Amino acid sequence: LGRMKPVIVVHGGAGRIFREREEGCRAGVVRAALRGYGVLKQGGSAVDAVEEAVRSMEDDPHFNAGCGSVLNEKGEVEMDAIIMDGKNLDSGAVSAVKCIANPIKLARLVMEKTKHMLLTDHGAHLFAQAMGIPEIPGEKLITERSRERWKKNLEPDSNPEEFQKDLGTVGAVAIDSEGNVACATSTGGLSNKLIGRVGDTACIGSGGYADNHSGATSTTGHGESIMKVVLARLILYHMEQGMSPEVAADTALDYMKTRVGGLGGVIVVNKAGEWAARFSTKQMSWATVKDDSLYYGIYAGEKHIKSVDEALASEREGL
Repeated sequence: LGRMKPVIVVHGGAGRIFREREEGCRAGVVRAALRGYGVLKQGGSAVDAVEEAVRSMEDDPHFNAGCGSVLNEKGEVEMDAIIMDGKNLDSGAVSAVKCIANPIKLARLVMEKTKHMLLTDHGAHLFAQAMGIPEIPGEKLITERSRERWKKNLEPDSNPEEFQKDLGTVGAVAIDSEGNVACATSTGGLSNKLIGRVGDTACIGSGGYADNHSGATSTTGHGESIMKVVLARLILYHMEQGMSPEVAADTALDYMKTRVGGLGGVIVVNKAGEWAARFSTKQMSWATVKDDSLYYGIYAGEKHIKSVDEALASEREGL
């Protein structure tokens, strides 16, 4: 059996990325992809790699996950995350969690330390305490930008829908040298959402899905639309029918658009290590590492290529 060449693909959210944030988003997805790839190169599992990549983006205030998450109607951060292992279809997720830096770590613990797949709100909080996850003040996760946007959305003539276009859910998919696939997705959700709103991210088959028999995918975009068509699982279904990752992604995104008017983006890797990053929104920041080459972009049709060594060198110089 030939060893698989590891591949990682990450996204920093689909939507509209404002000009002044472009560089930060590009740098953030590149850094996450390089970190995840580092894990794979050292023989780490796909699950380890996607967790590491997502954690890197949760810690980056450019993205709507972890620190930098958008605020709910009450001005608080409530986050959702999921992780899934394609080997045995094990998955762990959390929803509406507050006051922790890395919801993806908690989702992984749900997968590995409980018989359950999804813990929410207070229960997730108690579990985090039991697992010794440090609690941080909620304010620590709130950036000036999130608070500004929240205030704007409270104005009587505001249209929160307008702002939703700049989303920034983060995600990663990977295949490791053993041929195992995994996915991870994390988000702060929709700006000014109702308290207790859970979107697609925490829902298996919507925010992500991983199965060694076909591949793995992580989604971003309008959560309620994604849930209606169970987008992640739909893409894998298309691949099971023989479509390439790119065609499967486009077909599913197109269906979501025509059927429910929803826009979004997806990253995909199939069991052969072929990958895709596709979106129906204006933009989606994404990055991939395969065969020691780094690929990344934000706009439709944009695809930069660098060698991993070159990319790591410029990382060290702080870009």
